[in-house]
Amino acid sequence: MQTVTLNNGVKMPIIGFGVYQIPDAEECENVVYEALMAGYRLIDTASGYLNEEAVGRAIKRSGVPREELFITTKLWVQDASYESAKVSFAKSLKKLQLDYLDLYLIHQPFGDYYGAWRAMEDLYREGKIKAIGVSNFMPDRLMDLIIHNEIVPAVNQIETHPFYHQIESAAFMKEQGVQHQSWSPFAEGLNNLFGNEVLASIAERHNKSVAQVVLRWLIQRGIVVIPKSVRKERIIENINIFDFELRPEDMEQILTLDTRESLFPSYLDPNTAKRMGNWKFDL
Repeated sequence: MQTVTLNNGVKMPIIGFGVYQIPDAEECENVVYEALMAGYRLIDTASGYLNEEAVGRAIKRSGVPREELFITTKLWVQDASYESAKVSFAKSLKKLQLDYLDLYLIHQPFGDYYGAWRAMEDLYREGKIKAIGVSNFMPDRLMDLIIHNEIVPAVNQIETHPFYHQIESAAFMKEQGVQHQSWSPFAEGLNNLFGNEVLASIAERHNKSVAQVVLRWLIQRGIVVIPKSVRKERIIENINIFDFELRPEDMEQILTLDTRESLFPSYLDPNTAKRMGNWKFDL
């Protein structure tokens, strides 16, 4: 498995399996198990996905040695404070049936994420987390967090797909030593991604699927990606992207698809902050 090296020397698989919007416990356990059997070693979940227990059962069922795995989960807004972050971390670890996490992320840039970050720094120093990072942090908030704290986030997981390349954010993160990770690499199928003529023509040229082209495009940019599927054949297909390489002209063609705009609620919109802050889960 190809890896990237984080700013603290930890190696992270460049492709993993995401479990967003798989709340059904049995289905989630089964697809994570299938992903592990297919060769995935990075599994990305979150307390707010309400499926950490199912992920934990799949990990145990798989029999894959713990040292081969890279497990990520995330802290939700309602627990974004110093004390609550430590409690939430302990709950996540118990649900996952793990002794440590490979990566722990602040899920949203809202609430007392400064207090949460200091708690995560403590947990990192105690060896309970191999790396800490953030998700959905725009460059201004990421820089603010960096200059006022001791540990630079190892990862920032943000919306990145063929219609939103995040070129400026990617360059900024590279300058700061923060690994870029993509969520929603397929844009949830919006803008008819799987029927896009540009992507389809590239896929035909390489005898690959549109999904494989998108994932290959991301990893060639050095971006860690976590595709999700509940279909075994797609799970297998999505990891089989290391036997071909996109040409410079392919990359240039995909560049023409960039709208430079998010397809989802903006993190610069106060209504997004209000909505995220009001989402409460029984965690």
